[in-house]
Amino acid sequence: MTSTQTPAPKLVLDEFIGTALSATPAELHPYFNDFRTLYTRKLWHQLTNKLFEFFDLPAARPYRVDVFEQFVRDFESKINQLKLVEMGVKVSKDIDNPQTHLTFLTSLLSRVDTAASPEAHVLLLASIAHAKLLYGDLEGTKSDMDSAWAVLDKLDNVDSRVNAAYYGVAADYYKAKAEYAPYYRHSLLYLACVDPEKDLSEEERLLRAHDLSISAFLGDSIYNFGELLMHPILEALNGTQHEWLSKLLFTFNEGNIGKFEALAPLFPKEPILQENYAFLRQKICLMALIESVFKRGAGERSMSFRTVAEETRLPVDEVEHLVMKALSLKLIRGSLDQVDEKAHITWVQPRVLSREQIGGMAKRLEQWVEKLNGVEKRIAPEVLTTSA
Repeated sequence: MTSTQTPAPKLVLDEFIGTALSATPAELHPYFNDFRTLYTRKLWHQLTNKLFEFFDLPAARPYRVDVFEQFVRDFESKINQLKLVEMGVKVSKDIDNPQTHLTFLTSLLSRVDTAASPEAHVLLLASIAHAKLLYGDLEGTKSDMDSAWAVLDKLDNVDSRVNAAYYGVAADYYKAKAEYAPYYRHSLLYLACVDPEKDLSEEERLLRAHDLSISAFLGDSIYNFGELLMHPILEALNGTQHEWLSKLLFTFNEGNIGKFEALAPLFPKEPILQENYAFLRQKICLMALIESVFKRGAGERSMSFRTVAEETRLPVDEVEHLVMKALSLKLIRGSLDQVDEKAHITWVQPRVLSREQIGGMAKRLEQWVEKLNGVEKRIAPEVLTTSA
């Protein structure tokens, strides 16, 4: 079957229904009879719902494009435009020829009023971008993504399916470009718009969890894994050959160099991690520095270079560069005293804590409360004396 680039011919309802009844299996006939009734009575909402039921039937698959082109196009301006685009995107997947596929979608785009139906416009642009990505047109994909974002960014209360379409194709685009940080951000935004258990297959959940893990490790601006660590998508790694990636994520979050070194022999399972070992080693050292600062009290955050070297397992002469890197990445705030070889840290980037880290923080709070109680006991007699 092919889609047409010319305007749809005037629908002759009885002729269309008669041809459909003679050319399709008997199980589909009730749907065509319902199409006739609902079209005649101009019940467009009910007709839209019936069409979605029809398009979801496996038996209807060989006929979906023809039904859309020969029937739906006649009244497409009368139905909800977002529903129309959803329908069009669904049936377009039956078109194998890349050029015909794109022509079908771009023809539909030209018939959708952006001002009146911006969400429909964005959904269709994102779908066109995804088709271009599959056909290897990265430049065309990015152009359509940018056009979709220009509209989407101005909208409020956007349908989750529209957001999912945009963030989904954006994540796939950045994956194709091996741009880890943008992939990580857009992939998490995509997951926020869908129900992974219902909308993704087991295989898709595993692939997404795997790719998010790799992008977290290799993203040069990602030093806070909190959102991923809390996301149920990581459960897809459990019981698979990639389960160790989940352990490695928590190891990075804890800044635990010992666990990192214990897991390092597994890196050859993911050649891209092995190839980037030097970067990962620096990253775990930065995370260890963050953890070292975090577990200290506010009055104990002036650290000698030797202390930092011990915490990060680095030579002392590499500590200054590490701290400067952490400052430039805004993982910490503070200053360096190169004469006394000390780092004065005033702030550390917030992040999600493991049970161990929460336990350590609880102990520090207990110590803080004890100090307050001690201060209260010392000043209470003075306050009473002054009051008297």
